[in-house]
Amino acid sequence: MPSNIEIKARVRDFDVIRRRAEALADTPCQVIPQEDTFFNVPRGRLKLRRLAPQQGQLIYYERPDQDGPKRSDYHISLTTDPENLIRVLELAYGIRGVVKKIRYLYLVGQTRIHLDDVEGLGQFMELEVVMRDGQLDSEGQAIAEDLIYKLGVLESDLLEGAYMDLLEINSR
Repeated sequence: MPSNIEIKARVRDFDVIRRRAEALADTPCQVIPQEDTFFNVPRGRLKLRRLAPQQGQLIYYERPDQDGPKRSDYHISLTTDPENLIRVLELAYGIRGVVKKIRYLYLVGQTRIHLDDVEGLGQFMELEVVMRDGQLDSEGQAIAEDLIYKLGVLESDLLEGAYMDLLEINSR
């Protein structure tokens, strides 16, 4: 299964971190509206990401809930019929919740920097160091830690879990 090393953090100043990400990026920023429907599953997390009416990604992933760098193992399947797939998965598993966001994507080497404006939660930064075959987790963690330093992310801003978890906590 493919894997990455992830870090998620709250963003104190979205404009400052965007300028820093732009300065580090190998390519121009991509702005991507996303709607993630999470399903109730016994293990890991399963979500259907709608990118357009006829473009979606079914994403299953497992990762520990801890702040700081963590390994995430994932599998992605593409679909041209996200609405129907959501209905099938809802009937089979039930919907846990929906996360809507605008994602600003920057590519830096093997790392995806996501600056996310999440509806109902606020603004966040997420790094995904996409691991290469045979690459050690420690190498990915070093890349991630270097980037959070360059982006000016404070250790106190690091988060564990997924946006869906934060939305559930906020709704209690």
